[in-house]
Amino acid sequence: MLPGVRFAARVVILLSAFVGIAARVACAQGAAISLSDAMDLAMANNPSLKAQRLNIDQGKANEITAGLRPNPIFASSNEDFPFFSPAYLSVNNLATNQEFNQNVTYLFERGGKRQKRVAVARDATQVAAQTFADQERQVRFEVAQAFIGALLAKSNLDFARQDLSDYSSVVEINQKRYEAGDISRGDFLKIELQKLQFQQDVAAAELAFEQSRIGLRQLIGFNAVPENFTLVGTLEHQKRILVLDELQKQALLNRPDYEAARTGVALAQHTVSLAYADRAVDITGETEYKRNGPVNGWGFGLAVPIPVFNRNQGEIARSEVAVRQAQHQQTAAREAVLTDVQNAYQTYRNSEQVLSLFEAGYLEQAQQSLEISRYAFQRGGASLLDLLDAERSYRSTQVAYRQALAAYMTSLEQINFAVGTRVIP
Repeated sequence: MLPGVRFAARVVILLSAFVGIAARVACAQGAAISLSDAMDLAMANNPSLKAQRLNIDQGKANEITAGLRPNPIFASSNEDFPFFSPAYLSVNNLATNQEFNQNVTYLFERGGKRQKRVAVARDATQVAAQTFADQERQVRFEVAQAFIGALLAKSNLDFARQDLSDYSSVVEINQKRYEAGDISRGDFLKIELQKLQFQQDVAAAELAFEQSRIGLRQLIGFNAVPENFTLVGTLEHQKRILVLDELQKQALLNRPDYEAARTGVALAQHTVSLAYADRAVDITGETEYKRNGPVNGWGFGLAVPIPVFNRNQGEIARSEVAVRQAQHQQTAAREAVLTDVQNAYQTYRNSEQVLSLFEAGYLEQAQQSLEISRYAFQRGGASLLDLLDAERSYRSTQVAYRQALAAYMTSLEQINFAVGTRVIP
């Protein structure tokens, strides 16, 4: 790695660490977290990511192993000691009759095996790094889904509480009407009993909100945020101009799973080179010192396998098939990327159309219908059924609109997920 590139990489790592620490400190103080904070915390604390990240370290360790040279072998052979004939045990006998043989052997690898092993190991490490980046991509999308789900639950809870408050006002007004004799006791009891539905809606919304926060906390790390953390953000609709072809081009440049598939082809090709290198005959060299009685001598030798039967044919054939397999996997990965982007784009367009329907008039109409029904009922111009029906229509329209907003925001995150980078902030 070039010095400038190494320095830039260190700066990026330090900045990322600073951002992660700052986010954790803020959360430890009970501050609210935004979507970007949640993603930073998940990148630093998600246990699945921590486990996946270690595969990169294992790959680097395998690179070290692949680059190691064979160890020399020392052997010592000493013979003809007359332990069972004590009469022969003397200095003169050791000097004239005993044999001492010390030798060192070393395996000389040929065919560039070590360099090709290192190339294969480096490719495997790169695949591990790209697989980890793809895992990060998936976790980011899961965090975004959970965060938007929590925003939806919070919005539904706020609406349920406001709706309960508004309906409580309706009950109070009609209680006065009942006391004044404008409506019957039966109608008033029906109105009052309907309040139970609003209270149940609040209880269900509170449960959904707490469950969504628990799910989000699991993704970003239970120890990264306190139990009482709050969310920064709201459900919103901002029109975007997105071009499918441009999104697909960016996806092919940024998707780590596609990069891993391409690196897999290089890994398979380097594995073929290693298989051919393993066919080369290795030579074992030997040198020895030998003392036979009074004679001191030096010798040497070679051991060379004769490749008559085993020329690594099976491994060569297997690795060549693996290249074709990796190429097919790369093609499949490319098609999957393009399909993911197209599906995400169509989902975005559909959610945009649904939101446009709500905002074109349905929300306003539901609000006006409720206000008219309340006004008419209080003046005797509408029945109780008309009022309750307007209340139900208004609630269902508001809940559906919030769900459409969440679906729209999720579709934007799905595009980021499909492209492999945050093209939509």
